[in-house]
Amino acid sequence: MKSPTQTTRRHFLTSSGTWAAAGAALATGAVPIHGQSQTASASSCHPILDSVDVLVVGGGPAGIGAALGAARKGARTLLIENHSFFGGVAAWSMGMQMNQMRPGGNPRSQIHELLIEKLKAYGDQAVRLGQHEVWCNVEYLKVAVLDALDAVGCRYFVHVRAADAVVENNRVAGVAVATKQGLRTIRAKAVVDCTGDADVAFYAGAETMKQADVLMPMTLGLTLSNIDQTQVRPADVEKTLRLGRAKHPLITSGFLEIKPVANSASWWINHAGTADLGRVDPTDVEQRTKAECFSRRQALQMIQSLRESDNPALQQIEWSGAGPQVSVRESRRVKGVYVITEEDAMTGRTFEDAIAWRSGFLDLGGQKGGKYVKMQIHDVPYRAILPEKLDGLLTAGRCISATHAGAAAGKSMGNCMATGHAAGVAGAMCAAKNCPPRELKVAELQAALHNDGVNFDLKERDQKGLR
Repeated sequence: MKSPTQTTRRHFLTSSGTWAAAGAALATGAVPIHGQSQTASASSCHPILDSVDVLVVGGGPAGIGAALGAARKGARTLLIENHSFFGGVAAWSMGMQMNQMRPGGNPRSQIHELLIEKLKAYGDQAVRLGQHEVWCNVEYLKVAVLDALDAVGCRYFVHVRAADAVVENNRVAGVAVATKQGLRTIRAKAVVDCTGDADVAFYAGAETMKQADVLMPMTLGLTLSNIDQTQVRPADVEKTLRLGRAKHPLITSGFLEIKPVANSASWWINHAGTADLGRVDPTDVEQRTKAECFSRRQALQMIQSLRESDNPALQQIEWSGAGPQVSVRESRRVKGVYVITEEDAMTGRTFEDAIAWRSGFLDLGGQKGGKYVKMQIHDVPYRAILPEKLDGLLTAGRCISATHAGAAAGKSMGNCMATGHAAGVAGAMCAAKNCPPRELKVAELQAALHNDGVNFDLKERDQKGLR
């Protein structure tokens, strides 16, 4: 019997004969693609929507990194996202900084710099660079991501959600997706799971890890406007929210962070979110619904407490927006060939098969009693983005193979983008060599990443000066 922290899923889209027949039809041109007539082959469960070298599922920071990395490597790359825009938590957190994009103020890779370059092209209102972080106005970010994808020739679909995995002989060969035209199939030589929740891996039957008793909270970001900054400081807002909890009990009792949107008169709020609800599983339908609806009411109560203040400057503050969904800090993680641990993060462990590194803080996301400590820069081994027993699939972002605390050590967006970059380049190389990911020579992958500006020979792993 499996540990209660580990789950697998068996499903109906695993008939190797069915999908092999569909693949053969594709190879001979019998199944039309690229927007042509979508008549399914006789043996296909769903019509073929597309066939590519690398399919990246999920358009958050990890997916952006994977798509840019794969396309720059020359692979026919498709990025799919279930929202109407790319950016993931960077976009729907309403202005929260993208941490660890430029650790120490230094370029991290050509992939990170490409996105920053596209943001900077829109001027001061679009972006502000910090010590390691990138502060974005999210509306500019949504367009800048498109600019970056177009620059490398990556194709993309929005309003397309992964619904199941195509598995042939224990190899992920594509994804079944839900569209407005119904269920469709996208086949790929390599698939990169950047869903955050390890959806593709889970659908494919890979073993996943989830510790339900320690899951980090979810948070709905929101923005404030009509602020007289000569009369009001973020500390005034925080004090009012703390006092307002007596009347409005949904206001979080945990941490609150209130800062300006990039070069704007608006402010955004990040906070402990659902921490007061206890542990909430974002992959459980009922619990996720509870979290989403609770968070909307929680945001409303925050605004109500400001509007009821005795301070006229606080009374005039307006609620100008909230994210399209809660930001999830932790859910399923794929059990890989290697599992990254808290010890790895705190000791700055290095690996011979390093394909990325992670910097910043081990941050358990505002949960009561949770850690927030500066860690060491540590490597991510290639084995941690490979599912232990399933081929054809790579993982990136917060669903890579790590323990609960190990995952908390790497969830900053710049780190997620770095693992995405590595997974995307690996997928492109596998497609070109027609080899499964676990047979790829890591030295060749490392050389390709080095050519993209990734430096694995870091001398200062203790992050002196990081605040």
